[in-house]
Amino acid sequence: MTPFIDPTLPEPIARRTLLKGLAAASAVAWASGPVRPLRAADQDVEQPEPKADACILLWMAGGMAAPETFDPKRYAPYSQGLAMKDVLSTFPAIQTSVDGVEFCAGLVRIAGVMDRGTLIRSAVQPDLGSILHSRHQYHWHTGYVPPQTVACPHLGAWLAKTLGPRREVMPPFINIGQRLEGVGEKEELKAFTTAGFFGSEYGPLNLPFPEQAARSVRPPAGMTGDRYARRQRLFRDLVDRSPQRDRISEDKRDSLLRSMENAHRLMSSREREAFDIEREPADVRAEYDTGRFGRGCLLARRLVENGARFVEVTTEYVPFLHWDTHDNGHATAARMHGEIDRPVARLILDLEERGLLDRTLVILASEFSRDALMEGQPGSDARDQSRAKVDRITEERHYGLHRHFTGGSSVLMFGGGMKRGFAYGRTADERPLVAVENPVSVMDLHATIMTAMGVSPKTGYEVEGRPFYVTEDGAGRAVDALFA
Repeated sequence: MTPFIDPTLPEPIARRTLLKGLAAASAVAWASGPVRPLRAADQDVEQPEPKADACILLWMAGGMAAPETFDPKRYAPYSQGLAMKDVLSTFPAIQTSVDGVEFCAGLVRIAGVMDRGTLIRSAVQPDLGSILHSRHQYHWHTGYVPPQTVACPHLGAWLAKTLGPRREVMPPFINIGQRLEGVGEKEELKAFTTAGFFGSEYGPLNLPFPEQAARSVRPPAGMTGDRYARRQRLFRDLVDRSPQRDRISEDKRDSLLRSMENAHRLMSSREREAFDIEREPADVRAEYDTGRFGRGCLLARRLVENGARFVEVTTEYVPFLHWDTHDNGHATAARMHGEIDRPVARLILDLEERGLLDRTLVILASEFSRDALMEGQPGSDARDQSRAKVDRITEERHYGLHRHFTGGSSVLMFGGGMKRGFAYGRTADERPLVAVENPVSVMDLHATIMTAMGVSPKTGYEVEGRPFYVTEDGAGRAVDALFA
């Protein structure tokens, strides 16, 4: 993990924030015992031929409503007294570059590159007892429902561990746009952003603010090689003298030390220039600059160009903001359309122009969808968390989708061996908008992603004396119909 600078904080607080994050990440990694690949006798795994070398996850944090984005339904324009039961989509449908596939108005640029993409309209999630963003984001990112007896690795950490870096000096796992503390949630609720039991060196390089990324990998003023070497010796001594030393496995200590050495190597390399989005021409920066997420997409492109293995760019979950549309749903979704439409489309076109799209898997996904009336899915007893519990729309804040819905959501994928101009699965045309054709579970979606990257869904490691797999029990099955 490498230092980041939060421009909203004074420098001393930002430094304390970093040290707190390092301590938390280390505690998670150190809590488990040694991690070893499963013996050949324990698994019969043939690794698939990789179709992609890099992966970019565009994470629509907060619950992106499929009927307001990539799966438009019957359109109900705003009017006083409109019955909530009559509201499915608050945006009219527009045609994409693929005949018969429509998106919601406001996503015209992404609609224009749909001929390069595969759209899954039948992704489904469990209710998990209570529908909480933290639980669903953990489940989606790790493949495991919390709590678990061990700290589960993020998808990016699995790729960092099993495939290693594409370029030695470039961190294999980079997370853009996610702050680890504050903004309405405690840092422990963001536990899905770690390497879990794999150890610190496979964890994410966190870059909360893409415009600050270049500063994050720049050596501090006056930090000479000799001074850094002294700090490394002191740090190693500190780790060795820790009161918890006997409770920490040797491989975890070595992993933490290697992560620090990797950070120093990056700060001394030419590759650190990839983190500076100011090096892009002004017109390119303007095209991406719809906000922090858009600038993150530009940074992700530069990092993949320079050898990053896995990059996540998030709109970031903040309660009742961004995609968390419990009220003012239509206005908020319209704003989010504006934040993602141009940069996502430009990212796809830029990767294609540079000859990188075929070998880069781009995924746009969210933890669940939304519905105006239903919490969860039919039969769910999850608590209704809507802020707009009304039968009829009497003010504009009621107009839009409010409740969490797990019965059918959308995932958009580009490159990485996926079919072009292809729509898979279907949700019902009328409420409940559940997946009615080719449902895709989180487990099978993970299996598909890992297969595209050349990792078998059955790949496993021994953790605390028991097997642990990249998909739960190694049972994930890739959706073959999605591959070209």
